[in-house]
Amino acid sequence: MSLVELIAQADERGLAASGLACLDRCVPLLGGDDEVLRPLWGNLADGGDSAAWGELLEQARGKLGIADVMDDAEVEDEAALLVRRMLAAAPAVRSAAEARMWADACSVAALQIHRLLDVADDADSLDARREGRTEGMPPLVAAELRRQVAVLELLAGHGASGLRHALEVSTEGRRVLRAVVSRRARGRR
Repeated sequence: MSLVELIAQADERGLAASGLACLDRCVPLLGGDDEVLRPLWGNLADGGDSAAWGELLEQARGKLGIADVMDDAEVEDEAALLVRRMLAAAPAVRSAAEARMWADACSVAALQIHRLLDVADDADSLDARREGRTEGMPPLVAAELRRQVAVLELLAGHGASGLRHALEVSTEGRRVLRAVVSRRARGRR
């Protein structure tokens, strides 16, 4: 099943986890630590208070130095700008309709970020990639697409009990991106 189909079929928890996982994997571009989004992950577990989502989101934005209204001109790095926009666009209310739009936007942004950071060229559109046309994909983009699919499949197949594994998938992606960002920074010196 393609990523687009998985997003279309996901429930509210799966959609929120999908968007959060994309954001979580890209946090290294904002200099965020590994725990900054952990309270939001906890909010998705059984017994998590969906009404607390907005407050937890504001706390994460504060820790990452991102206000609701941002001056995009201050951010020189296009990949970091996309991450900031993902976080700014996160819905304050965890509803299926808002989570679906956010998850879809985060999916595209995360793939674009990985495309920007990948040294390989990719002439195909991200829409084609998300619809399943994956031949010839650059490795960093291909790995991000696999992670996005894995998170949605874990939540669809296991519900709240799939959250821990989805977080593990996201953590591995964050490590990869952190290494790429580190190599990129060393190359600029």
